Amino acid sequence: MSSSKTAPKPNTDDYKLKDTKPELGEKWPHGGQRGGTGWIYSERATSTYDLVEQMYYLYVRVVKAKDLPPNPVTGNVDPYVEVKVGNYKGKTRHFEKKMNPEWKQVFAFSKEKIQSSVVEVFVRDKEMVARDDYIGKVVFDMHEVPTRVPPDSPLAPQWYRLENLRGETRTRGEVMLAVWMGTQADEAFPEAWHSDSASVKGEGVYNIRSKVYVNPKLWYVRVNVIEAQDVEPHDKTQPPQVFVKAQVGQQVLKTKLCPTKTPNPTWNEDLVFVAAEPFEEQLVLTVENKASPGKDEVVAKLTLALNKFETRMDHRPVHSRWYNVERFGFGVLEGDKGNELKFSSRIHLRVCLEGAYHVLDESTMYISDTRTTARQLWKQPIGILEVGILSAQGLTPMKTSNGKSSTDAYCVAKYGMKWVRTRTITESFNPKWNEQYTWEVHDPCTVITFGVFDNCHLGGGNSQQGAVKTNDARIGKVRIRLSTLEMDRIYTNSYPLLVLRPSGLKKMGELQLAIRFTCLSLSHIIYLYGHPLLPKMHYLHPFTVNQLDSLRYQAMSIVAVRLGRAEPPLRKEVVEYMLDVDSHIWSLRRSKANFFRIVSLFSGLISMSKWLGEVQKWKNPVTSILVHVLFFILICYPELILPTIFLYMFLIGIWNFRKRSRHPPHMDTKISWAEAAHPDELDEEFDTFPTSKAQDVIRMRYDRLRSVAGRIQTVVGDIATQGERLQALLSWRDPRATFLFVIFCLVTAVALYVTPFKMVISVAGIFWLRHPKFRSKLPSVPSNFFKRLPSGADSML
Repeated sequence: MSSSKTAPKPNTDDYKLKDTKPELGEKWPHGGQRGGTGWIYSERATSTYDLVEQMYYLYVRVVKAKDLPPNPVTGNVDPYVEVKVGNYKGKTRHFEKKMNPEWKQVFAFSKEKIQSSVVEVFVRDKEMVARDDYIGKVVFDMHEVPTRVPPDSPLAPQWYRLENLRGETRTRGEVMLAVWMGTQADEAFPEAWHSDSASVKGEGVYNIRSKVYVNPKLWYVRVNVIEAQDVEPHDKTQPPQVFVKAQVGQQVLKTKLCPTKTPNPTWNEDLVFVAAEPFEEQLVLTVENKASPGKDEVVAKLTLALNKFETRMDHRPVHSRWYNVERFGFGVLEGDKGNELKFSSRIHLRVCLEGAYHVLDESTMYISDTRTTARQLWKQPIGILEVGILSAQGLTPMKTSNGKSSTDAYCVAKYGMKWVRTRTITESFNPKWNEQYTWEVHDPCTVITFGVFDNCHLGGGNSQQGAVKTNDARIGKVRIRLSTLEMDRIYTNSYPLLVLRPSGLKKMGELQLAIRFTCLSLSHIIYLYGHPLLPKMHYLHPFTVNQLDSLRYQAMSIVAVRLGRAEPPLRKEVVEYMLDVDSHIWSLRRSKANFFRIVSLFSGLISMSKWLGEVQKWKNPVTSILVHVLFFILICYPELILPTIFLYMFLIGIWNFRKRSRHPPHMDTKISWAEAAHPDELDEEFDTFPTSKAQDVIRMRYDRLRSVAGRIQTVVGDIATQGERLQALLSWRDPRATFLFVIFCLVTAVALYVTPFKMVISVAGIFWLRHPKFRSKLPSVPSNFFKRLPSGADSML
């Protein structure tokens, strides 16, 4: 922490959004612009990769070989293929004792790093001890390699005869190959071996590929526990006092304890769970008896499959049903009899899968999807979101191996049910991904989230991974709200990647994005602005705040587990960071930030009150006279008041249009109160829960929390005091004050009844706007009277 105090203050401009001018669109090395006179001509005018910079790759597809000559010593051959372009080499897996192997593997070499004029394809024989034997090779001239333009069909592979070391054609042995020049738009790109990650070996190759993931389909499971009949406890001399415990996977909920001891208890309580398709868990219900204050005994059990329940599409309740439950007989208590299963009672349930809710797995502040679980209730999309994840610049070194710092970065984007993960660029502080993705948009008031991570699961050839770090490290996060984007405009910006650490705020680099939000139906967008954000069931049958928090946490856990099973997995730490799993944890920094956000909201009212105070004190006589004139006009023509207010707001909106923001919002260090945060506040924010700090540190933080809470307590007490004084006006708590106020109300009512309302307002306005010469510096009579009223503070201990 001491180092953070002495560190030089960073330039705040580094934390701002920057404009970039990348060369977007498709350009080809042969024939200039797309659709020119290149090797292959395409008449397609539009492009699906117009939001990224084109990256050219040399592709080599190794399909198979045939009639390979055997080793003269062993009489067999263990073949594999090695593709060499300059200093880069890629190898296929080898087959044992196979004359006609099939590999079906694609190699991609970045054109900007190629320093050779030939492509060499070697076929070798794998040897366990000695050097691998040379079988033959095929050589291609780089200048003769054709260029393939999607969406043309893939280039057909051809058979090539192998040559010996002297370049002579061998009598035996052929290999089927296809060699072409393409871009990242090629369908072979995602699954290809990349020269950018040539150092990755073994299973680590699967962890560097770009992938698209889909959220599991989440359901709310509502279990309405109505009643039970003929509940029989183990001790038959005492009537049971029971409750029901329900479990779905790791989620456990209980009903309240039945207030009476009876064999026919009634609850009528709703228990809500989260489950994901395909349903792997079952609903397990146990009826438990409160045998003693510290002992609950299971008297009955019921297990139900989730896919057997009815799906509810609206607010109408589903049919209830009686279920026979099983109980363990006395064999449970007597070890000699074993488990005796017999029917003893039944339970009345109403269970359904809620299809008309949206299962929240992310905060409503950054929600990216508002659609219901049931696909039948979905509406047509209102727009298309296209994102080009271009590159990152100036990334911080994340790991060290053999004295060398490195970063293996990849980017994850989440919007709606679709997650995307770019490929990992190894050992680069300025990785270039240039990958483009598309999402359907169903609501413009949603947020897309980007996160950049350091891949710590490459394994194999990279010794720095695995042993030291097990979690992919966070590099930074960016959120963009779609409603802040102009339609059909391409935004190309560089976003700062900011991370808060116990040592303070740190810029980890910049993420360059190209974004376009295309509108499909403007009328539908306008229609949505007048409708609720979430499906109507969230308002007809809402959940409590505690229920929402618990269900959201369970949904996030399920999503993290399911996405972690993919290949390559989207790991738990990545999913939790993207979904803001720790957003509810106490933070003094966040509390300050939210307080000052509230203060800024009232800054307009405070400025208005100051201006009115200046008018009232005649600091600018011209302004005060104009206000008098406007006041009398509105008194004479009260029907102009509302039109004037709305016209004023219209003019303010038109005036602010010139000063509107031209960029999407980004992480703001000032709003977040990140730059001014004290090191100890950050250390507390990153503390574990429960705390792992020493006792003296906990005592200091507790005292600080008491001090902050004391100020809040004082403010809340003052607000309560003012409210109680208002009640005291008519409560006769102070009989003299209430008597005076009641008489004042009577006199005022008579006076207002006989006096024209315009005259009353005019007199009141003139009195309030009177010149300072006619004012007293002492408090007014109403203020003095109000402050003398009693409050409940007198009765507090």
